[in-house]
Amino acid sequence: METKVFKPSAVDQAAALIAAGQLVAFPTETVYGLGADATNVAAVKQVYQAKGRPSDNPLIVHVADVATVERFAKPLSINAKRLIKAFWPGPLTMIFNLKPDALAPEVTGGLTTAAFRNPANAATIALIKAAKTPIVGPSANTSGKPSPTTAQHVLHDLDGKIAGILDDGATKVGVESTVLDLSGDQPAILRPGAVTAEAIEAVIDEPVLTEQHHVGATEVPKAPGMKYKHYAPDAQVYIVDHVTDWPAALTWAAQQNVPMGVMATDTVLKANKLPANCEQYSLGNDVQSASRNLFAGLRHFDTETSIKDILAQAFDNQGLGAAYMNRLNKSAGQTHFRV
Repeated sequence: METKVFKPSAVDQAAALIAAGQLVAFPTETVYGLGADATNVAAVKQVYQAKGRPSDNPLIVHVADVATVERFAKPLSINAKRLIKAFWPGPLTMIFNLKPDALAPEVTGGLTTAAFRNPANAATIALIKAAKTPIVGPSANTSGKPSPTTAQHVLHDLDGKIAGILDDGATKVGVESTVLDLSGDQPAILRPGAVTAEAIEAVIDEPVLTEQHHVGATEVPKAPGMKYKHYAPDAQVYIVDHVTDWPAALTWAAQQNVPMGVMATDTVLKANKLPANCEQYSLGNDVQSASRNLFAGLRHFDTETSIKDILAQAFDNQGLGAAYMNRLNKSAGQTHFRV
């Protein structure tokens, strides 16, 4: 099929495709999502097919208002209402217990819970309202590959597989939303993101579990990113843990005698002379810009088919750095450069 690209001024045309059961990628402040009517089982099945996504990997439901959540979820707790007031619209996804048969198993992965988010992007809020339905929205990429942060990234992976893309430029955050499970006895972060555990705890005045990011091979994950390979380019990524490790890492890179990629901050790039066989990609100045540029950098080197290895800078596993390192570790398969 032809994949049409719509500007925000043509959001009604994109919404008509969603309402007709077609797939349309949409922008958020985090990454681009692959949208389908969350109440249309046939449309949701197309999402899995277009992405090559495992069927037990649940989808996040994107909504334009809290009233939509209340249609499907059991009564929201006081903590949920506080968090909605503090962080919606924004990069926080929350998992709630569902009313019986509220959403199809294709959306929930067969669970009795579902994840909901109210994205901070005016074009996408307009899309949801115009389509008159909540929309599922996994990242709009081939399953397992780096997430898309521009419409061009979506086209690269899904051109001809989906009906349209709503193009609102590059995303601002660059890593997916925090996923917070509120369906159990204690709040638990299942996927770190821009909304940190500390920020959540400050709102609800209750401890938040933070080491809940993985599930076993036979378990059904409650949230994306917990079970299957994610964010990986074709090249092998090696994480460089410390700024002081870069001279040794670049010496090793020079000895490989093959084209290498280097993803680091401007400070690191200026402080170290890159070998002739290395191509650099700037992550900017800090963890905020690095998070925004991470997936774009991995995708850049994916287009350079001669590059087989990538050295990538680590950050402290604190605040937004926890989200950055979660994605980088998954893209590298937990592989670190050792001095």
